[in-house]
Order: sequence, then structure tokens, then C-alpha cells
Amino acid sequence: MPFVNIRIVKEVIAADPAGKKADIAKKVTAAIMDATGLTENDVWVVFEEVSARDWYVGKTDVETLRKG
Repeated sequence: MPFVNIRIVKEVIAADPAGKKADIAKKVTAAIMDATGLTENDVWVVFEEVSARDWYVGKTDVETLRKG
């Protein structure tokens, strides 16, 4: 049973977290089903939301990078 753990900057989905997560999960599940022949009940998707100030690219946090 595939287990997909998606870590995402929570500000990216802030406008509609439930809707965006549902859309991502639907598409990820469909891709795995297509590649493996498994059913949607065999695919697990979990989201972990991380604040932009807690997500770093190298030595700089994403919040700072977005401010430019």
C-alpha cells in the first residue's frame, strides 16, 4: 500500500486548504493508481503543513525568499 507524505508550505494552500489538499490528493492518487493498477483505497496521502518561516532553502527561509 503506497503511503505518500506531502510536506507543503502552508501559506501556499492558505486560500483554500481543504480544497487544495483534496485536489492534490486526488491527482497524486490517480497517478499512483495509473502506474500500479491499485485502487484508490490502497493509496494513502498525508499532508504536513510547514510555515514559510520554518522551511529553509539553504540558509534562507522561504518567507524571506518570497519577500525578495
